[in-house]
Amino acid sequence: MALTTFEKVRGSCADIFQMPAAQLTPASSPETIESWDSVQHLNLVLALEEQFGIQFEPEEMDQMKSLGEIADLVDAKLNGK
Repeated sequence: MALTTFEKVRGSCADIFQMPAAQLTPASSPETIESWDSVQHLNLVLALEEQFGIQFEPEEMDQMKSLGEIADLVDAKLNGK
């Protein structure tokens, strides 16, 4: 069974924020993840760009407020929207 975009994003977040993927939900955000600071946010953006072969615009990086929003944005990018 193929992993969903959210599951892939969650896996990357778990690696970057050094926490179990099971603790991450679509609502997880910088407010709920202590290690999610501006440097880790950039690391996450770079990891997702490499993982999915996409490029985020600066405005899109600012919109990345939760894992669910990030997964939706990745999906939209992958579907050419």
